[in-house]
Amino acid sequence: MKAILDKSVADKVIVCTGAAGVLCSSMTEDLLRHGAKVAVLDLRKDVADKFVKSLQKKGLKDCIAVEANVLDKDSLEAAKKVVLKKWKRIDVLINGAGGNHPKGTTPAEQMTKDTKLEDTFFGLTAEGFEFVNKLNLVGTILPCQVFCKEMLKKGGSVLNFCSMAAYQPLTKVAAYGAAKAGIKNFTAFLATHLAPMGIRVNAIAPGFFITDQNRFLMMEKDGKTPTARGNKVIAKTPMRKFGQPSDLHGAARFLLSDDASFITGVTLPVDGGFVCYSGV
Repeated sequence: MKAILDKSVADKVIVCTGAAGVLCSSMTEDLLRHGAKVAVLDLRKDVADKFVKSLQKKGLKDCIAVEANVLDKDSLEAAKKVVLKKWKRIDVLINGAGGNHPKGTTPAEQMTKDTKLEDTFFGLTAEGFEFVNKLNLVGTILPCQVFCKEMLKKGGSVLNFCSMAAYQPLTKVAAYGAAKAGIKNFTAFLATHLAPMGIRVNAIAPGFFITDQNRFLMMEKDGKTPTARGNKVIAKTPMRKFGQPSDLHGAARFLLSDDASFITGVTLPVDGGFVCYSGV
């Protein structure tokens, strides 16, 4: 294992939901390499176990796999007991579970007279819209209710996952955008609410990274060629590229560290300039 270069998160006990996903798996490995202890929470225990075993093979031993459903409070309470039995405390919560789904996505970017109705906003089902909203927004709120309660004793910090869609509406992803805008607002609310208790709440807003949830929108089936939508994203990103998971590491470590002790309620874009660029 490489020597710890940055001790800002060393020895912090971190609970990370969705930790085996594309972005959070990379973040989890980085946090472990900098001395943190991480509880890898995932809906599927087999997925969490496999990820933890892969980390341990790299010499990153301070991690455990825990089954948890972010939409089930009893499941989260059970997960909390597992973490406390192992490490006796919880210092950090990362709400990484979430993502988009085709059922909450419109095939058409805009509606014209020739567009099939089922390909527009009017083709979205209540079930599809609700699924994406619950996964992202409720899946952030419930873990905060469960794990932040443990932080009331000594303080701590929360890192939520927001999105570019929280800053400006994106075509196709109506349900996802509404949910992420909600997370941005909720982050500011909870930061204000818990500040007297020594709990900081911030968020990062990744720009466009290729994940399992958005791959069907951003990349062709060959996995290498951007779709027409993917090319639009790159054109709107001043750095002219998609983000890499490692691009989130420094921002996450900083916001979770004591170096950010006077920072709460912010959502930090890590986006290659997407938010600041008007496109012209």
